[in-house]
Amino acid sequence: MLIPNTSPLFLPREDDDPAPQWDILFGNDHPLALEIGCGVGDFIAQMAALHPDLNFIALDFYNKGCIKTCKRLDKVGLTNVRVLRAEARSFIEACIPPESLQAVIINCPDPWPKLRHRKRRLVNTEFIAYLSGFMKPGADVYFATDFEDYGLDVAAFMVDQPGFVNQLAPDTYRHTLPGYPVSKYMRRFLELGQPIYYVHYRKL
Repeated sequence: MLIPNTSPLFLPREDDDPAPQWDILFGNDHPLALEIGCGVGDFIAQMAALHPDLNFIALDFYNKGCIKTCKRLDKVGLTNVRVLRAEARSFIEACIPPESLQAVIINCPDPWPKLRHRKRRLVNTEFIAYLSGFMKPGADVYFATDFEDYGLDVAAFMVDQPGFVNQLAPDTYRHTLPGYPVSKYMRRFLELGQPIYYVHYRKL
């Protein structure tokens, strides 16, 4: 049985619920930014504080992560984030209007390290093309991973991804990204001497 999430920032949702009216939920018409996989909320709390002009939607599949994220956001008094427990594709399809996202953030998704499992990785050419339909022209997509093979793979295919321009050129990836918060999860790997791979593109 799931532990109830009573935070005012948590949006409980059933599959047959109507799409949220984001401007009403946030009380303004600021642009939307989507984080896929918010973990325990360390990153989104920093990002939302840095960008009060954006309304952040933080997704995670795990109830415990959503609860920890909400507790962290409630503690610092942030109001420009809403948290949902959902699978990314089904949520986007049901709840995000076409060409409405100003940013998409994907930090340290499951790398599925075994070769036979890599087709299960979330971020691939098909998923980026899918996301593009929900992003505004000029919207940013950020990807970060602690897993070298995943970082190099995304950096390589994004070079030829139609409709996007590299914001790190001439590099295809970097190990630091000024102004981009470092999560507790990322810091764990950095302290072990393991770099983070950052990829940043903008929709044309």
